[in-house]
Amino acid sequence: MTLSPPLIGHLAMLTFSALVAFSFTFGSMVANDVEPSVITALRFIIALAAMAVVARLWGMSLRFLKGRVWAWIVIGGLMAAYFITMFEALARTTALSTSAIFTLAPLMAAGFGWILLRLRTPPSTLAALVLGAIGALWVIFDGSLERLLRFDIGFGEALFFFGTLAHAAVPGMTRRLVPGVPSFEAATGTIFGALLVTVVYAIPDALTTQFTALPLRVWLVALYLGLVTTALSAFLIQVAIPRLPPGKVMAYTYLVPSWVALHALARGQFEQGPLYIGVGLTLVALALLLGQDMRGGKGVGAAPRDRNIRNGEPQ
Repeated sequence: MTLSPPLIGHLAMLTFSALVAFSFTFGSMVANDVEPSVITALRFIIALAAMAVVARLWGMSLRFLKGRVWAWIVIGGLMAAYFITMFEALARTTALSTSAIFTLAPLMAAGFGWILLRLRTPPSTLAALVLGAIGALWVIFDGSLERLLRFDIGFGEALFFFGTLAHAAVPGMTRRLVPGVPSFEAATGTIFGALLVTVVYAIPDALTTQFTALPLRVWLVALYLGLVTTALSAFLIQVAIPRLPPGKVMAYTYLVPSWVALHALARGQFEQGPLYIGVGLTLVALALLLGQDMRGGKGVGAAPRDRNIRNGEPQ
């Protein structure tokens, strides 16, 4: 059975959401053990090394990285900003609260889709995105209307908001700066650019870090983040970008708080009951967005058909 390009994109992002959720859970375990810039640099070094090994096994060259270095720095810089602010936030707030902020990405991505690509958002899709944002805000403000009205938000949440904004710009920026680039090349280029930006930012902290004294859990988390939630996740999101509009790509972030909540429950940790109402709203928003595809809707700005895509794979 041949899978349609949109279905391939949806499967890629479903896997992406599950893998990313673990980065919040694991990241919170080591957020106070190492500087955010250092572990972010480590994850990109590991990820780029993994992509280089895969390229060699496939007989591919990485010379394509030289041609559009500036574009990869822009796209990778956005990803670097997201990852660094995530660790900064996890040192100050909970994994569930941080993951809830991440669910604002679909609405942000729809906005960037219009700004960068002039993709219009149908009213029904916009309503679903707003519903998901309401669910995210419910979790961020602990289900307190008083806190929401006072906009009582912690520094960690505020910081990660800007990181999420950077992440939401990646799909639209990728399609704007490097349209039609095969998924593997786009993922590798993004990691390459992110590493260049992060290394410059991380040098001061790296010089004062005693790497031999770091707990084993830091290295294990760095390996997971580098191999799974950086290399593999970057590939999955680049698989989805040419097959789905930006808002739909980011819509799967609505699943992340649910995954994080399940991880907490599995460890015997229970959040306040009202917070699960917000998680439920994000799930309803995802169901509404994906239901539009089932009914033949185009969602958050139909993804224009790239000329170099045939049979669901970039050529």
